[in-house]
Amino acid sequence: MHLAIIYGKPRPKRHCYHQIEMKPQSIGRALGIGLRVAGRIAGQRLSASAQSGPSQQPVPAPAQTRAAGQVAGKATRSVARGVGGFLRPFGRVGGILWLEVTGVFFFLPVVVFGPTIWRMRLSWAHGPDHRNFLIATGIVLLFLYLSVTSFLRARRR
Repeated sequence: MHLAIIYGKPRPKRHCYHQIEMKPQSIGRALGIGLRVAGRIAGQRLSASAQSGPSQQPVPAPAQTRAAGQVAGKATRSVARGVGGFLRPFGRVGGILWLEVTGVFFFLPVVVFGPTIWRMRLSWAHGPDHRNFLIATGIVLLFLYLSVTSFLRARRR
């Protein structure tokens, strides 16, 4: 009897984590290829600079330096634009999550002071706890407003 068949149902074969294939257009594959290429280029440059002595390198002309700076600036802008595009969805989700968490924390005083209002409801007009009732009611209404508007803002995003 084969171990992959249990209770008459074949089980799918499990692969190790390093045998999982990636789709050709996935971000992980693109980043992995980019890292390998960058590592190979860095290794070639390091070996080339180690072979040629520091005194043998010619001093570059200002025009060459300026051109190299422009190329580096273009590359930096391209990388920044790519990273910004990659992080944009996370910023949106993070903003929504922030609004929902603050809505929950704004709702906590409502939960704490709600029973206090219920206990003091009979003295709302002229009782001995009239002042405490009004303060607790104001706190509950303020935090209920903040909580509800925080959740509504999260829903609109």
